[in-house]
Amino acid sequence: MNTSSNSSSSLNDELKGEAIIKHYFPGITSNQLQQFTQLQNLYEHWNSQINVISRKDIDFLYEKHILHSLGIAKVIEFKQNTNIMDVGCGGGFPGIPLAILFPAVNFYLIDSIGKKIKVVNEIANSLELKNVQTAHIRAEQVTGKFEFIISRAVTEFPTFYRWVQNKVSKKQFNNLPNGILYLKGGDLEEEFKEFKKRVLFYNLNDYFKEEFFETKKVVYLPM
Repeated sequence: MNTSSNSSSSLNDELKGEAIIKHYFPGITSNQLQQFTQLQNLYEHWNSQINVISRKDIDFLYEKHILHSLGIAKVIEFKQNTNIMDVGCGGGFPGIPLAILFPAVNFYLIDSIGKKIKVVNEIANSLELKNVQTAHIRAEQVTGKFEFIISRAVTEFPTFYRWVQNKVSKKQFNNLPNGILYLKGGDLEEEFKEFKKRVLFYNLNDYFKEEFFETKKVVYLPM
């Protein structure tokens, strides 16, 4: 999935909706494109009832939420039967877009707020995503093990690490060692100082040319 994105900014300025996904992930199938296309109407519908995305962001759903989530897929292409837990998934990010992109990978989306899990369930059911399971639960209460744990800036990283440090499987079969993949932006030096000898930062503006990604990163901590 780590495709080149050396396209002109003028082209990217014209990309709207699901076209931006097709541009950066040209290998997706027609069924996957249809699923990505459905997300706008689904999120507009459910967001009007249960607010899971800020009102000002719903018009930028594909760039600020879907493509941002798929930044993880520029770092690693998960292999079949990989088990992934999305902690604090909110309305389903990054888990739902990644579940569309990787239909042979198992995703477990959790959140401590029940109404957010309701939205995730409804969207996953509408898209007929068979590889998504959900739970209204806190990360500390989860007993399973996963090859990777993903999240999008749900809390400060040292706190997040304590929540999930014992939930990473020892079974290795992906191209990267098992661990945490964390979407975060801004200056991260202080937040990650205790992990600086192990952590790797992938700048998303190396893959996506939109201004939104200028300071956004995928933070990878092998476990």
